[in-house]
Amino acid sequence: MEKVSTMFTNEQVTKRIEELAKVINDAFNGENELIAICTLKGASLFFCDLVKKINVPLKFEFIKLSSYGSGTTSSNKFENVSLNLPDLSGKNVLLVEDIVDTGNTLAFLNDYFKNKYNLKNYKTIALLNKPSRRKTTIDADFYGFEIEDKFVVGYGLDYDQRYRNLDYIGELSFE
Repeated sequence: MEKVSTMFTNEQVTKRIEELAKVINDAFNGENELIAICTLKGASLFFCDLVKKINVPLKFEFIKLSSYGSGTTSSNKFENVSLNLPDLSGKNVLLVEDIVDTGNTLAFLNDYFKNKYNLKNYKTIALLNKPSRRKTTIDADFYGFEIEDKFVVGYGLDYDQRYRNLDYIGELSFE
C-alpha cells in the first residue's frame, strides 16, 4: 500500500516560487527576451507557477525526456526524448526542471544546449535538489528546496504517472 506524507505544503511551495521568480527577474533584468524551457512532464506545474511571476519578456518551449519509467530510481537511460526547439543561438535560456537527483538529466541537457547552440545566457532552475544521490558534479543554478534521499511526488512529480496533481510535495512510502 502506498502512502504520501507532506514534505512541503502548497503554501511553502508557492512562497518559494515567488522568491525564485525574484531571483530570475534579477538574473535576467534588462534583457529583452527570455526563453523558458519546461522539461515535461514533471516540471509542468512548477513551470506554470514560476513563469506567471517572471516579468522579463518571455517565450515558452517544452521538451520531454524520462529516465524513471515506472520505477522509483533513475534508469540512467533516457526515453521518450523530444528536443524539438527553434534555433536558440544568441538567446537567453532558462531551463526549468522538477528535480536534480543523480544529475544525469541536467548534465545531458547542459551538454546538449551548450554544444548545439551559442546561447547568450543559460541558467537552470529546479524545484527540488537531492545532492545525496548526485552522480555528476552538476547542480542547478537555482533551486527551490533541498531534500534528503526520499522518493517524492506531487506538484508535477509522479510515481508511475500518478500523484502529479497533488498541490503539495510529499514523500511516497510503501507499506
